[in-house]
Amino acid sequence: MAFLNYHHLRYFRAIARSGGVSKAALALSISPSALSIQLAQLEEQIGHKLFERRNRRLTLTEAGRIALAAADSIVQTGEELLATLGNSPRRRRQVLRVGAVATLSRNFQMSFLRPLMPRDDLDLVLRSGTLRDLLAALKAHAVDLVLSNLAAPRDSENLWHSHLLAEQPVSLIAPARSSRAFRFPTDLAGRLLLLPSLDSNIRVAFDLLMDRHKIAPIIAAEVDDMAMLRLLASEGRSLALAPPVVVQDELRRGELVEVHRFNDIRESFYAITPSRRFPNPEVASLLNRWLTQRSPLRRRAKAT
Repeated sequence: MAFLNYHHLRYFRAIARSGGVSKAALALSISPSALSIQLAQLEEQIGHKLFERRNRRLTLTEAGRIALAAADSIVQTGEELLATLGNSPRRRRQVLRVGAVATLSRNFQMSFLRPLMPRDDLDLVLRSGTLRDLLAALKAHAVDLVLSNLAAPRDSENLWHSHLLAEQPVSLIAPARSSRAFRFPTDLAGRLLLLPSLDSNIRVAFDLLMDRHKIAPIIAAEVDDMAMLRLLASEGRSLALAPPVVVQDELRRGELVEVHRFNDIRESFYAITPSRRFPNPEVASLLNRWLTQRSPLRRRAKAT
């Protein structure tokens, strides 16, 4: 069985980034002949030529482009490992990988992550997906933190910690141009509704409320993505069921109005973290900042 040499990958990466053996050798403080030997050994191990010469310059082959993407990932992972375990002689840029459930409000995500935006010593990587897929990524160390509107299920194999960041009542939102005095539940008759999908916890609570009032709502659309729900609410004449944070900018500008608030239906926002011996220190810093500085969203949620 063949094993890749980590140093071979570093040397190959340096050649690819500098565009030539001589420049890379100078940066690595080794001789060009020694570097060429290392490259040849890597090509022999992989079984493909990684460069071809064009106009006196080395150009990556197709195999080389694939190998460079892998080398970038492997070298970065190695640097992060050394930094995490404290054995690196000099700290490099920290990386924070955040996963967010696709149905989560983009406004809430921005509010939570905003303190990281001005930093030039941090690489922020954002991923979107289902809660199941993101928890699998969290388990595999592919993300450090998951933002969700549902708490993660705990079991003996996966000890997730679901930190409640905020709660907010859910409202019926209408375009300002079509709004009028609204009485619940009477004025729901004949009104088209934009609702979250059946997978949403607020949709489940809303459906139970409709059953209690013996109302069969007229559904214009069921929407998984809160960003799309926001657009549909602004474009049409339908009532939208959503936490106000989803449409906070439109409410502030007067384009949308909140016509009814359900104080007994609430959207929760969680940060899910794993139990790790070597957690990413940026996660604890971000959570502490949110919980201690009490963002405007968190103050609003608590007040309501």
